[in-house]
Amino acid sequence: MTTTALVGNPRPRSRTATAATAVARHATVAAGLSDEPDLLDLAELRPLLLTPGPPPDVRSALERVRASDLLVVASPTYKATYTGLLKVFLDLLPTGGLDGVTAVPVLVMGSPAHTLAVDVHLRPLLLELGATVPTSGLALLQEAIPSGGTPPTALDEVLGPWAERSAASLRATAHHRTTPV
Repeated sequence: MTTTALVGNPRPRSRTATAATAVARHATVAAGLSDEPDLLDLAELRPLLLTPGPPPDVRSALERVRASDLLVVASPTYKATYTGLLKVFLDLLPTGGLDGVTAVPVLVMGSPAHTLAVDVHLRPLLLELGATVPTSGLALLQEAIPSGGTPPTALDEVLGPWAERSAASLRATAHHRTTPV
């Protein structure tokens, strides 16, 4: 059983990556999975994503995403939705490319005014690709994500209750891959 945290922030080692990793750890435990989550930061693939082909590194990343049992898809909020970098990557998946994958949509935002964007924009995209999305998306405020002097417990205080509420749904779907990879 594999968990992947897919990060759609154009900047490497971003707060979005920190949030995605934390959500993936909480979701993995809630789903009853045992493996440590794998981080896939699209900032590292940015120069390759529009290359015709796609190149081997991008194909490998696509396969890692498709082979995941649990996929956390995280992006900063840009213009009240997810980043173009994330969209370009997900557009490389075929129709039904996430069949059998349980996905958790996550948006990191500077303002609570964009809270609905995760369920209005990112969740439908994952459903369109065939993912099972058993929980509502997570809208995380930047200020809750550790950076510099922020204690890591601030994010855990948000994610702990979410994981408890989501555990039954994640457990029921993350263990039932119906489509072979």
